[in-house]
Amino acid sequence: MTTTVSFTAATAVGPREVSVAYERTGSGEPLLLIHGIGHHLQAWDPVTRILTADHEVIAVDLPGFGTSPALPDGVPYDLPTVASVLGAFCAELGLDRPHVAGNSLGGLLALELGRTGVARSVTALSPAGFWNEPERRYAFGTLRAMRRAALAMPLPVIERLSRSAAGRAVLTSTIYARPGRRSPEAVVAETLALREATGFHATMAAGRGVSFDLGVKGVPVTVAWGTGDRILLRRQGIRAKRALPDARLVRLPGCGHVPMNDDPALVSRVILDTSR
Repeated sequence: MTTTVSFTAATAVGPREVSVAYERTGSGEPLLLIHGIGHHLQAWDPVTRILTADHEVIAVDLPGFGTSPALPDGVPYDLPTVASVLGAFCAELGLDRPHVAGNSLGGLLALELGRTGVARSVTALSPAGFWNEPERRYAFGTLRAMRRAALAMPLPVIERLSRSAAGRAVLTSTIYARPGRRSPEAVVAETLALREATGFHATMAAGRGVSFDLGVKGVPVTVAWGTGDRILLRRQGIRAKRALPDARLVRLPGCGHVPMNDDPALVSRVILDTSR
């Protein structure tokens, strides 16, 4: 069940009250799951049951995505601010240095939480921030095109497409290597999440100058990349390894940009191996 909590977080413009939606299940050491831009916490549904065998799992909707409200007016969606919000969220829920796994934007945020000492371990799945400028422009252009398509389609068209494997491929093959495995209900929900994401444009604007090259010290880090990633190309994993020489670099064969749906067992194993 999704719950929303409000708390005060330090931001670039001073302390502000922020609200974040999340789901919490299982028991054990806490594991925070962070989705990518335009997605929502349900992106983690394929792996949640497996992860709860070892962890208390907290999947979060980032501010301005899913059912989390947008950040207050004037608060930027930049990396330090959103990471600060997540740190305050962890403090509010009493999560003492959780393990953190993130995908895409969520992977970049997970690394930042590791760098700042909030995370006990980090698993970054196709994390943002290891691109060169042409690769960044390509990724951002692809994401904007996906959002324009989602905005252009009436709900009955989305629902009709979701009922067939071919239609689900039309809607989600950019992020999944195996879109036919996604349920019709999940495809409709994530398409709507993309078009209704109030934080989309501000997050994209904040991401133009982002690169992660500061390193993460003192915590286990795994960077994993789908071999079929069509948004953040897998060669960016080599740059991630150079920037994070102590990290473990793992390939996810046959997986796309959001690998949790393509191979839940493999992705879960990678996360659990890191947290252990």
